[in-house]
Amino acid sequence: MKLYDVIVIGGGSAGLMASIAAAKNGAAVLLLDKGNKLGRKLGISGGGRCNVTNAKDTEELIAHIPGNGRFLYSPFQHFNNRDIMDFFEGLGIALKEEDNGRMFPVSDKAASVVNTLIGEVRRLGVDIKTDSPVAEVVYAEERVAGVKLVSGQTYKAPAVIVATGGKSVPHTGSTGDGYPWAQAAGHTITELYPTEVPIVSRESWIASKELQGLSLRDVELSVWTPKGKKLIGHRGDMIFTHFGLSGPIALRCSQFIRQVKRKFKVDEVEMAVDMFPDLPLQELDRMLREGLAAEPKKAIKNVLKVFVPERMLPLLMQRAGLDGDATFAHLPKQQWLAFVDMLKKFVIRVHGTKSIEEAFVTGGGVNLKEINPKTMESKLMPGLFFCGEVLDIHGYTGGYNITAAFSTGYTAGMHAAQIGN
Repeated sequence: MKLYDVIVIGGGSAGLMASIAAAKNGAAVLLLDKGNKLGRKLGISGGGRCNVTNAKDTEELIAHIPGNGRFLYSPFQHFNNRDIMDFFEGLGIALKEEDNGRMFPVSDKAASVVNTLIGEVRRLGVDIKTDSPVAEVVYAEERVAGVKLVSGQTYKAPAVIVATGGKSVPHTGSTGDGYPWAQAAGHTITELYPTEVPIVSRESWIASKELQGLSLRDVELSVWTPKGKKLIGHRGDMIFTHFGLSGPIALRCSQFIRQVKRKFKVDEVEMAVDMFPDLPLQELDRMLREGLAAEPKKAIKNVLKVFVPERMLPLLMQRAGLDGDATFAHLPKQQWLAFVDMLKKFVIRVHGTKSIEEAFVTGGGVNLKEINPKTMESKLMPGLFFCGEVLDIHGYTGGYNITAAFSTGYTAGMHAAQIGN
């Protein structure tokens, strides 16, 4: 039987990069994946275009990884977002920067990134075995000894890297396989929960689907505590669905709904949309009044549809008690002010989110207090390494999670190779 220095379990972003780093550092590497294809989640990331990293500086990057981003200071010392860009461009993948620092291949094809990574893994002499689900990581004499497959076959190695992902997007193979292996080594798994996930609401106007499919551009969506304090707000685009809210800023706010529900022990959380985030209330009032005054004989609903999405007007006016057929000359003051207030704070009661299987990213995972951030090695079991989404690290969409996966993967591979050599 061939002996390996490093065994990597999981052929996603973190596992592929861990295999490359270990092989570059002289290790004989075996890469195992339970599926028939490597890089499946990577292949659908960024809408099928693969957002390989984000160009923001380190502090901003970490600020966009609200789930324990500070842990990444050490892995970034070995392999940060600039290194990721250099890595891909060195392999012939030209990159381009888009909005908010997102870095994509010029080809706009995730397949080019996946194929290049797999090609580099093969070039470096890594043995790849797909359709090879792992049953357990083997421990002997209080350290890693290798792995045992579901088939019963075993492979020996002094270092094993677990890069199996979380529980999100399970059709790509992320089904939480790594957590029991971590627990068998004495690790604790922090509570798993969905992040970057659509939001569910039981509002009557959601149930009636009157706004289904309506997108709002460049608005602010916020999450509020029962005490009337704004916990978080994100600006960008969102969409109303048949079950609630989705789109980039809804996904970013989703994890904070769970926080409010848990902290305040409530079943319902208030969110709010500011449809004119650049305009103070008084300026918005003046702008709209000037628009109405310019066409005083028109019904206000016909004038306001220039400023507000037409499909939202009936709901907004109904809530404010404002008659859309009224003209500027007969504008009731109290109802008008309520309407303008609502444009700055349109309240939506939400009840939670979709499931972890429907989320883009898993919150929770292997407890970081039990991991050495400089090496990604377990503090409890010598020779055992973790990287990627199996760890209790999560960021917003936009290249942040894949940056964490590549960085922790490279760090784990580099240091695992030192054990085997």
